[in-house]
Amino acid sequence: MLARLSIRDIVLIERLDIEFSRGLAVLTGETGAGKSILLDAFALALGGRGDAGLVRHGAEQGQVTAMFDVPKGHPAARILAENGLDDTEEMILRRVQLSDGRTRAFINDQAISVQTLRAVGAALVEIHGQHDERALVDASTHRQLLDAFAGLEKDVEALEALWDDRRAATTALDEHRAGMERAAREADYLRHASQELKALAPKDGEETELADRRTTMMQGEKIATDLREAQEAIGGSHSPVPALSAAVRRLERRAANAPHLIDPAVKAIDVAINALEEADQHLNAALAATDFDPAELERIEERLFALRAASRKYSTPVDRLAALATQYANDVALIDAGADQLKKLEAAAAEADKRYGAAAAKLSAARIKSAEKLDKAVNAELAPLKLERAKFMTQVESDAKAPGPQGFDRVEFWVQTNPGTKPGPLMKVASGGELSRFLLALKVVLADRGSAPTLVFDEIDTGVGGAVADAIGSRLSRLAGKVQVMAVTHAPQVAARASQHLLISKDALDKGKRVATRVNALAADHRREEIARMLAGAEITAEARAAAERLLRGAA
Repeated sequence: MLARLSIRDIVLIERLDIEFSRGLAVLTGETGAGKSILLDAFALALGGRGDAGLVRHGAEQGQVTAMFDVPKGHPAARILAENGLDDTEEMILRRVQLSDGRTRAFINDQAISVQTLRAVGAALVEIHGQHDERALVDASTHRQLLDAFAGLEKDVEALEALWDDRRAATTALDEHRAGMERAAREADYLRHASQELKALAPKDGEETELADRRTTMMQGEKIATDLREAQEAIGGSHSPVPALSAAVRRLERRAANAPHLIDPAVKAIDVAINALEEADQHLNAALAATDFDPAELERIEERLFALRAASRKYSTPVDRLAALATQYANDVALIDAGADQLKKLEAAAAEADKRYGAAAAKLSAARIKSAEKLDKAVNAELAPLKLERAKFMTQVESDAKAPGPQGFDRVEFWVQTNPGTKPGPLMKVASGGELSRFLLALKVVLADRGSAPTLVFDEIDTGVGGAVADAIGSRLSRLAGKVQVMAVTHAPQVAARASQHLLISKDALDKGKRVATRVNALAADHRREEIARMLAGAEITAEARAAAERLLRGAA
């Protein structure tokens, strides 16, 4: 429910904070006091259309914050989760309107898109009025409302799962059938290509590996001679190692006579001998690496030629030949074994369609039966609302040839305003005042099923009075026993039934140079005075006060 509404710098509102409670809250005031401004500001916080004209003159921006107490598992909380936002029992919707027309949206101080704000707002609040585009007259919501009234939500969820199974089975069948048709058109070519690529047996990365090996072999052939000459000089018949080794032995025999002269030279020659022997080892290894069979080089050349020829023939990179071979082999296998698989997929698709069809038919029957109950319940509410000659009817049109995730029913609320007239869709047939009362009757019936936790009715009592206004007040009061209700009203009979009465007024400031909208919560005496004003007009009489007192006692 809405717990608090704060408005800053919106049109005539400079600063406004309103606390709301459960039950029925009415907003009253003279024409032009700012009731519409208040609703426009509230709608802005719920994701309504922004407008630079909403910003108070002289201010750079306006802001509206609506704080809601939301139970766990509420649809609004699921929307937050789907958008990666934190789910808390206290949900704060905030909208900033800049004077240049731009707006910013926040939920729990996390920046979000206006679309997300609008989705959350729609789950939390419904606003109904005679000409309000936000009212629930959209036929696309009627099936959902009927399902909620009948308690069919779990049946719809189960049907959606069956729809997904049916769609998956149909997709698999269509893909397999398309593959078979494609393969059949190219059967001879596919068989030849598959056999040719199978014989070639290309491997991933083979071209790069062969090219690198060929390069190494060709380079090795060029440097092998120089390597042999270097190896001969270091380790061959002209190697200095034997002579150096003999010199070291001679010097070691003389070392005892003059060690300080001989030892450094012996160590240096030992290092030179070790370095020459290490170089000899490296040269031998290099010669071994460059040694290759010319026949191997020829085989590599032939393999590269065959791979690149196949690449040109099949218009695909060499590295893709292995994948192409697999694809062609699968297509051939599809031709050979596809018929059996096709039968299996056809059977699976038929079974999925059968399960879906049976569940959809069962759901459709339940909807038709529930529609009769809904019509009876709504029609029972119409007579006191001065719609005793009108008739509400739920049209359920079923077309098994047009299935969908929620079944094959199209649900729309129709009305007949007078006997003998042609019934039609609620939005098209009912006038403004009639529409408001039809919606009120519908919401009374649907209050605890398929309703937002906060309902706002904007002057739905316009043009009625006496018993009809009292009937509207009675139904708003009943509705407020199940959900939070706010009503902008000019009817004292409605105002008298409120559990919270807010008076909207326009005060002059700065010696009459400007005005500002104020909202005051009325206590008992002030409330009686406001209802008396609503009854009497500009001059409040004793009779009006007495009548107001009777209304308040009668509503208690």
